[in-house]
Amino acid sequence: MKTKYKISALVTATVLVSACATVMTVPDAAQDLAAFKASFAEKSIARLDRLDQSELQKNCSEYAQKEMPITLRDKLEKAELDAVKFPADGKYLGDWKEGEKIAQNGRGLQFSDDIKTVNGGNCYACHQISKTEIAYGNIGPSLSEYGKLRGGPTEDIVKYTWTKLYSSHAYNACSVMPRYGAGGILNEQQMKDVMALLLDPQSPINQ
Repeated sequence: MKTKYKISALVTATVLVSACATVMTVPDAAQDLAAFKASFAEKSIARLDRLDQSELQKNCSEYAQKEMPITLRDKLEKAELDAVKFPADGKYLGDWKEGEKIAQNGRGLQFSDDIKTVNGGNCYACHQISKTEIAYGNIGPSLSEYGKLRGGPTEDIVKYTWTKLYSSHAYNACSVMPRYGAGGILNEQQMKDVMALLLDPQSPINQ
């Protein structure tokens, strides 16, 4: 009887190991991506081409769980920095009042929007900005007194801030901050207005 029990136990163990080997297959990136894309459907302005990754995004996905080689990081950041477009008229600051509206606005580029929807920056989703606003996220640092703490809108600070808004990847390859300029989220005038919110000495956040 003991021999029969041993054989039965051996058979059971073999079946379990075989089952585990069947379930624990090596992930196939191509199949995973195909399944991921198949779970989405186009609606209104939300098209499937949004799922196509740029070279930068592919590299950031590949190195999400491990450190990216410094040479690759430098290459990606330089490419983003070189692609930054500064205002043609040389003027960086618009209307801070309009900038506050843009920072508060989270609409645009969603499946429930249409092509006429004016995009917002949704800045408060990640940052504290105005001292009077009680609802804001903390994914990013506080921007309260942004210009005041940096000594005002000096040339270096202005260009740094514009570049950060245009493409944060120019300073951090895998930044989670939206590429407001490079991604076509905000137009040039909207970016100037947000710049004014952050840097204009008259902006309430710098009081």
